[in-house]
Amino acid sequence: MLISRRGFVAAGATAVLTTGLGTRMAFARAATERRFVFIIQRGAADGLATVAPVGDTAFASQRGSLAEDFVTAPKLDSMFALHPALANVHGLYQAKQAMFVHAVASPYRDRSHFDGQNVLETGGSSAYQLRDGWINRLLTLLPADDKAIALAATIPMALRGKVEVASYAPSALPDASDDLLGRVSAMYQGDAQLHGIWEQAIATRMLTSDMAADNGRNATATGALAAKLLAAQGGARIAMIETGGWDTHAGQRGRLAGQLKGLDGMVGALRDGLGPLWANTMVVVATEFGRTVKVNGTQGTDHGTGSVAMLMGGAVNGGRVVADWPGLSDAALYEGRDLKPTAGLDTVIGSAVAGHFDLTPAKTAQTLFPGMQSARFMNDLVRA
Repeated sequence: MLISRRGFVAAGATAVLTTGLGTRMAFARAATERRFVFIIQRGAADGLATVAPVGDTAFASQRGSLAEDFVTAPKLDSMFALHPALANVHGLYQAKQAMFVHAVASPYRDRSHFDGQNVLETGGSSAYQLRDGWINRLLTLLPADDKAIALAATIPMALRGKVEVASYAPSALPDASDDLLGRVSAMYQGDAQLHGIWEQAIATRMLTSDMAADNGRNATATGALAAKLLAAQGGARIAMIETGGWDTHAGQRGRLAGQLKGLDGMVGALRDGLGPLWANTMVVVATEFGRTVKVNGTQGTDHGTGSVAMLMGGAVNGGRVVADWPGLSDAALYEGRDLKPTAGLDTVIGSAVAGHFDLTPAKTAQTLFPGMQSARFMNDLVRA
């Protein structure tokens, strides 16, 4: 629940910090050294134009002009190639620190952005079935000192719930003077509830003021900011980054190339900023659903089903593409138009998180995705 007086806090500082107040069940004292970042691609990212199945005999004919980006794109294996804008990601793949799970989707099978994102973020089997997010529920399985933060103007659905979390977003307002900050601190000194929130806001401002350029819209700067927050002593262990603009209904080639270049810069900045902590980091990138296989009349694609999930980081057992590939022939398409999903995002995320934090797979699946129909576990996503 937001606190009405927080609007004044936001106006008085460079950072806007919000919290979801609640209790935390602790299973261990010491915070883990593991870092986890969830990057959501809002708008339905085209997985076929991110990790392209160039070895599928139907790929070129089905994708038309969208296939041209992959004529000289780096090959991942005999079947798949990576979009050329993803240079940092390709380097991680070559270092066996990136992997892709293709033909993947959440349980959602309609094509509404809002409903699809709700399913992805809550971990439910249908839209609005659950009222809290899977990352917030993950926090109940981790040490109490494992804090979470969202790089977003407000706390995203995936982080909402009983456990206290924070969000950071640079303000469009000018920097507040030290005098004003001091007076606000004095005003909140006697407020039991807001004093702690304000102190967190000041600490975040000191850590990130030099990285808040362009109102946080620069993707590379956002990745560097996330790394700084995650690397700070006593800082967050888990972060969620919102990205938008993936709804490519028209002129997809140029727009998607720009999107992927931004994502690539963000991931590269995370790696560089975390330094040695990157070895214990996992980044998961996912979208609410994919896009149609065929190109539409405006050289874009429409809302689809299956897409690709990316796992990156020094903790990832990478260098491969995991796919039970369904094929792109007309007969193989889901509802005659989409990439048919053969893997569940809930399975991928649940397995990745359980392996990364050394959690019991069954309990992790039950907590994060209570409606999961299959308790399958992918054993080899994390380095031994």
